[in-house]
Amino acid sequence: MRTLTHREKRIVRLGAIAVALYVAFFCGKFFVTRRADYVKLLVEGQKIKQEIRSYEDRVLTVKTLMEKFNLDPAKLSKATAVAETSSAIQKAAASGGIQFGPIRESPGRPSARELASVKLEGSGPLPALITFLHRLDSLGFPVVLDSVQIGADTAKPGMIKLSLTIIIMDFDQWKTEEPPHA
Repeated sequence: MRTLTHREKRIVRLGAIAVALYVAFFCGKFFVTRRADYVKLLVEGQKIKQEIRSYEDRVLTVKTLMEKFNLDPAKLSKATAVAETSSAIQKAAASGGIQFGPIRESPGRPSARELASVKLEGSGPLPALITFLHRLDSLGFPVVLDSVQIGADTAKPGMIKLSLTIIIMDFDQWKTEEPPHA
């Protein structure tokens, strides 16, 4: 093989430098676009992570409320909600020593998102009545106390008369409500 002249060596060096610059430019461009895509995916992933975190907070809040009120909206059936609620109220009253007379159920007002209205009249000792009223929110049903009347039972000394109107809420109507536009 013959030796290269000084001029040929210089041309080879310049060619190698030109090829190296060409490769570096286009490979660099390739890596820059890959890096930009990576950063874009990273930012998108962080946004999704933030959204998930906000949903986790909401789930935790709903879970605490469900545990506090012993209420699972997924298990509520509109067809049997009134009967099951009435039964749960009677069991809670009987376990506390309260004796209820006749229970009157009437249909609720659809405009107020009610399933039914239940009127109860009974009597029992004061601590049992207070415990019963306190336990109403943890029955596992969506109930609201509409009216409460408490008075002395003159026929039985030491007993208190209680007259309640309880509204059973319709959760199906609450689910379809659109959020307020503020």
